[in-house]
Amino acid sequence: MTSVAVTAGARIHVGFQNLSLARPRLYGGIGIGLAEPRATVRAEPAEGVEADDLLVPYARRAVGLLGVPGAAVSLEAGLARHAGLGSGTRLALATYAAIAHAHGIEPRPREHAPSLGRGGRSGVGVATFEDGGFVVDAGHPTERFTSEPPEDGDWTVPRVVARHDLPESWRVLLVIPDSEPGRSGESEDASMRRVVERADPTVADEIAGIVTRRLLPAAAEGRLEPFGDAVSTIGRKNGAWYADAQGGVYRPPAGELIDALADCPALVGVGQSSWGPAVYGFADREEVGRAREAAREALGERGLSGRVLVSAVADGGARLESG
Repeated sequence: MTSVAVTAGARIHVGFQNLSLARPRLYGGIGIGLAEPRATVRAEPAEGVEADDLLVPYARRAVGLLGVPGAAVSLEAGLARHAGLGSGTRLALATYAAIAHAHGIEPRPREHAPSLGRGGRSGVGVATFEDGGFVVDAGHPTERFTSEPPEDGDWTVPRVVARHDLPESWRVLLVIPDSEPGRSGESEDASMRRVVERADPTVADEIAGIVTRRLLPAAAEGRLEPFGDAVSTIGRKNGAWYADAQGGVYRPPAGELIDALADCPALVGVGQSSWGPAVYGFADREEVGRAREAAREALGERGLSGRVLVSAVADGGARLESG
């Protein structure tokens, strides 16, 4: 039997370009694929589905989509769940891709992601699974995709409108405090519904200017400080949309950590990934040691436990490993 593994790095989600129904396109994700930490799923052909509990729903859907008899699937490495790292999309797509490869089928993650329940709002998770890097997606036509999400499979993943490989010397600092997990599932849907119904459209207009005049040029030219400034500004403006839903511009304790890390001269672009609690920032490779120490101090001074990780930006998508 053919045993294969698919491994994919986490992603951070900076925010959306628009959450107001008053504008013609809704959502429009902005995010970055990371080299680390990684999710790794192994699969081999089988009769029926044999899988770790966490992977069972993804494996069953994948087997049906691919039209294969079954698969034995195991999780070799996972990501912190509901922490803002994209664990759900990574596990769903890695499971699907591993089963496909085990049966000698070329996976089509973008095509099948909706039927796996992924890519419904943001296309960042799918796009970075495919190719890594820094990505901005097109969002959805507001008339088609309102505050009520369609049923699984009844959408297409937003197209990528911009993608850039960021400089190899850049590093992403991740601080993951041990706190309540971010929102997901029905809780996330309800929160997003309230946010979209009340979102101020002028915030979207401000973000549009930042994306086109500051963020994209800085990414294309590989300029760390202006890139970070644009990222942190977009994160704060997204937080204004979410303030009622998450108890502030950032969800506690992320706000305290962001405030502390913003004072570190080695870091730029400090923000909260998705619903958190993960906090990120960017540093040059030569300065990342100072950034890591600042993050540890920020946790300790606030009596928080948690993990501090450093990653390069992923220069490609998910990888196939045989044997």
